[in-house]
Amino acid sequence: MLKEMIAASLAEHCSLSSRQVAELLEFPPNEQLGDVAFPCFALSKKQSPAHIAGQLAASLPESSRWTISAAGPYLNFKFNRAAVTGQFVQDGGAQIPEIGGGKRVIIDMSSPNIAKPFGIGHLRSTMIGNALYNLLRKVGYDTVNVNHLGDWGTQFGKMITAYLKWGDHTDRASDPIKAYLELYVRFHEEAKLQPELEPEAREWFVKLEAGDSEAHRYWNMFIEDSLAAFNKLYDRLGVSFDHYLGESFYNDKMDAVVDQLTRQGLLEESDGALVVRLDEEGLPPCIIKKSDGSSIYATRDLATAIYRHDQMQGDELLYVVGAEQSLHFRQLFLVLERMGFDWATECKHIPFGLMLMDGQKMSTRRGKVVFLENVLDEAAAHALRIIEEKNPSLAGKAEVAEAVGVGAVIFGDLLHSRLHEVNFSLEDVVNFEGETGPYVQYTYARTQSLLRKAGSGAPAESGDNAGAADYRYTESDQSWQLVKALMRYPEALAQAAQRYEPSVAARYLIELAQTFNRFYHHEKIITGNTAEQAAKLALVRQTAETLEDGLKLLGVKALKEM
Repeated sequence: MLKEMIAASLAEHCSLSSRQVAELLEFPPNEQLGDVAFPCFALSKKQSPAHIAGQLAASLPESSRWTISAAGPYLNFKFNRAAVTGQFVQDGGAQIPEIGGGKRVIIDMSSPNIAKPFGIGHLRSTMIGNALYNLLRKVGYDTVNVNHLGDWGTQFGKMITAYLKWGDHTDRASDPIKAYLELYVRFHEEAKLQPELEPEAREWFVKLEAGDSEAHRYWNMFIEDSLAAFNKLYDRLGVSFDHYLGESFYNDKMDAVVDQLTRQGLLEESDGALVVRLDEEGLPPCIIKKSDGSSIYATRDLATAIYRHDQMQGDELLYVVGAEQSLHFRQLFLVLERMGFDWATECKHIPFGLMLMDGQKMSTRRGKVVFLENVLDEAAAHALRIIEEKNPSLAGKAEVAEAVGVGAVIFGDLLHSRLHEVNFSLEDVVNFEGETGPYVQYTYARTQSLLRKAGSGAPAESGDNAGAADYRYTESDQSWQLVKALMRYPEALAQAAQRYEPSVAARYLIELAQTFNRFYHHEKIITGNTAEQAAKLALVRQTAETLEDGLKLLGVKALKEM
């Protein structure tokens, strides 16, 4: 907001547009110089930047909102804190930018594999995807999310083989997913001693692709059991989907892809398989059909992309999938370009680093997996112990602990740049101090406590009631820092959306919470002076609304009491 004010004024007195000016504006390292600075280097052609800064300082009209001074090549603007704060509150706070223009974005996210556990490692695709869904929608995109379930592939031949051989020895009734994990792990252990198991599993998958009724009966059982377990977790995480469309949905759409590749002369035979060569790009060939005639996930992903563009009318296709799949998506997008689809440039892989436990990667094949359900249970229990210690009389402690524990796990993931590996530590994320979700939630609860103490809160509202406030009471450094932090919210959301990086929004919330708490500890807010209290409560209310909105976008609950 501060930059926009300056940019609009400066653009009328120089050769740059307001957008160009806004991109050049800086925040001075020393606030005594000013709140916003414009470097005049871009305007220097025949005259020095320092000379131009001096000319502009002398020629720009006076404003009730700021004073202007030149310091070398910089034009510095120092704001009238009371005037700007009053206008900010009167306008209803920060205005969210509409940068999406209604463009439809299809987001491929979560996508767990059927008959395999939903581990802590699956959290990243689910919650990064959910945050992007919310953030992009907030800034004007039409977002659609799809859970692209891993419900097809050779692993189902292995699962059927394992279930037929050892299924009677598993406790499927009480916990089918753990039972299926045991079977999957046992198959790979036994296959080392019995090599004939691998071709037997391939035969079952070929039967499944051919529509064999027995194979489909077992396959449907795996899907029903898995979805029941997955949906319980999605409910806890507060995640929902516009579409559940697994890989199998595209089975009848793959032949059209193979036919088109054949007509276009893009398919070649290699060791019995059909591939699209990508030698010119320095990449290995993209396998379309394996030597046994069965499909591979690249074929289904080609059909998926075409369906999402043509039938779901996606303008942009995002794939929130781990960085280890980067080669696959490079191949996929190149093949789409070779097929003549100009919209392939709007297909984007949104990679993320691994989630590690004690520095180790998890593997379902070896049975080394940490169930997300167990992690959420432990997080909630940890939060409850802290609440019992700090606020034993709190009503609804179990529900609050659940929201804090689950929120801590989500926020702890999103706080990291998605490209970085995350070494998960329960004690670190479920902490009410430091850069954590509970810290932000607690700060929001503090704003609610202040508003309750103040009564109805009417004097703090924007609009007509804001007239009771005298914003000269908010000219302290701590108050002004809070106002400026609140004004940065739209910029943080825009950056998070444009970079597909939820950590930008999470970091902003941490900084806002820290800034508010400095304001809270320095300022007396409930003063009894109507004009002073109304002004300060207006900042409390704006902080509360911003924290609540930001937490919601990230998928974390804002709690009125903790």
